[in-house]
Amino acid sequence: MKHEQYDNSYNFGEGKKYLLVTFGCQMNEHDSEVICSILESLGYTAVFTAEEADLIIINTCAVRQKPEDKVSSLLGKFSPLKEENKDLIIAVGGCMTQQEEAAHYIKDRFHHVDIIFGTHALPRLPMHLEAAMSGRTTILDLEEDYADRENLTAAPTSSFKAWLPVIYGCNNFCSYCVVPYVRGHERSRISANIIEEAKTLTSKGYLELTLLGQNVNSYGHDLAGDHTFANLLTDLNNIEGLKRIRFMTSHPKDLSEELIKAVQQGENICEHFHLPVQSGSNRILKKMNRGYSREHYLELIEMIRCSIPGVSITTDIIVGFPGENEDDFLETVNLLKTVKFDNAFSFIYSPRKNTTAAAMKEQLSHSDKEERLQRLNQVQHAISNELNLQLENRTLEVLVEGPSKNKSAMQTGRTRTNKLVHFPGSPELTGKLVTVKITEAKTWNLTGEMKGDSN
Repeated sequence: MKHEQYDNSYNFGEGKKYLLVTFGCQMNEHDSEVICSILESLGYTAVFTAEEADLIIINTCAVRQKPEDKVSSLLGKFSPLKEENKDLIIAVGGCMTQQEEAAHYIKDRFHHVDIIFGTHALPRLPMHLEAAMSGRTTILDLEEDYADRENLTAAPTSSFKAWLPVIYGCNNFCSYCVVPYVRGHERSRISANIIEEAKTLTSKGYLELTLLGQNVNSYGHDLAGDHTFANLLTDLNNIEGLKRIRFMTSHPKDLSEELIKAVQQGENICEHFHLPVQSGSNRILKKMNRGYSREHYLELIEMIRCSIPGVSITTDIIVGFPGENEDDFLETVNLLKTVKFDNAFSFIYSPRKNTTAAAMKEQLSHSDKEERLQRLNQVQHAISNELNLQLENRTLEVLVEGPSKNKSAMQTGRTRTNKLVHFPGSPELTGKLVTVKITEAKTWNLTGEMKGDSN
C-alpha cells in the first residue's frame, strides 16, 4: 500500500519536547537532521535527556551488530519512562527497522514502542506521530515506495558546514553489506535541485558542504543526459561563497580519471579521497564482490597522488572476512604499507542476516578477528603518525569547528585534507577560516598556532 505524504495543517507538537538518538553513518546523521526539521515544523523543541521528552526517536544503523545491540539496550532503559508517562511516544526508525525481521523483533519484544518506521518513511513521519497521539496500536511502516524527499528540508546541527545528499541507495550488493536491502536501489537527485540547495545553504553562510551517497561515483547513471559526479562537482565549485566541497563515499570500481581531474582543477574541492579498499587480497575482494582488484586499486592511488600533490587518502578495512587466512591478512597489511593511508577505519567482520557472506563457511572466531585488528591498527597508527610528522612547521588553512572538548582554551578545526588541528584561540573563531602553523604532530591530530587574521 502506498502512503500519501503528510501535509501538516497545524502544529500538534506545540509545547512538546523531543529527544533524537542517532547511530550510524553520515547519511543517517543527515536523515536525523531531516527528522529534526520535521519535528520543529510541527512545534516540537529539542531536549537532551529522555526524562524531559514527550517524544523519543532512535535513528538506527544496521551495518554491524554493535549498534543494533545498543538500540535494544536503550529501548529497555526507556520502558520505565513509558510506565511513568503513558503519553510518551517512542519511535524507532532507520536502517535496522527497514529490515522486516528486526522491525518485528522490536514490535514483539518492546511493547512500549509506538512507531517503527523504515528509511523511506520520513515524509510520512508527521502522519504517524499524529496517529500515535490518538492512541492507536503500534504503527509499522516498512514501505519501499521511495517517497519524494525533495520537499523535505534538514536542520543542520552546524551553522557553517552541512551534509548534502546527491544519491540515495546502492546497487553494488557487496556480499557482506546490508545497505542495498535497507536503502534501496540507487536514485540520483536532479542536479538542478542539488545546485539550488547548495546555493541556498551558501547564501545562509555555510562555508563547507559534504556531498553524500553510499557511492557518489555512481551519481547520474540513472538520469537522462550526461550527468556525472565530476560534472556535478565542477558546477558546485563555481558557486560564489562556497569555500569547501567534500564528498563521500567513493567506490573504487567507479572512480574515474574525470573525477580525479575535477578535484585537481576545483579550487574549492578539498584534496581528500575516502576510498574504501576493504581488503588487500584479490581472493577476498572477489568473495566480497567488490568489483576491482588490488592492482586496479593501486593504480587509482597512483593516479590520484600524481594528479593532486598533498592529497590525503583514507580508507575502510574489514578484518576477518569469512575464509580470510593469514596470507590474505598479510596482503592487507602490505597494502597499508604500500599506500600509506592517512587514516584507516578498520572493523571486525560482522555477519549481517540475508547477506551472502553470512552464509559462507569458514567464519573466523572473534578472538582471531580481534587479534588481526590489533595488528592492523598498530601498522596504521605508525603510518598516520609518520605522515602527520611531515606537516610540522607547515602553515595550513583550518576551518574552526569550536572549542576543544578537553581544553576549552584550545580551538579545534580541520584542514582541507581533513586533518584535525588544535590551537589556542577564542570561541568567536568558530565557523571561520584561519591560518595555522603546525608546531606538533601526533597520530590522531595536529597542534599549532594561528597566524594572521581569520576570514
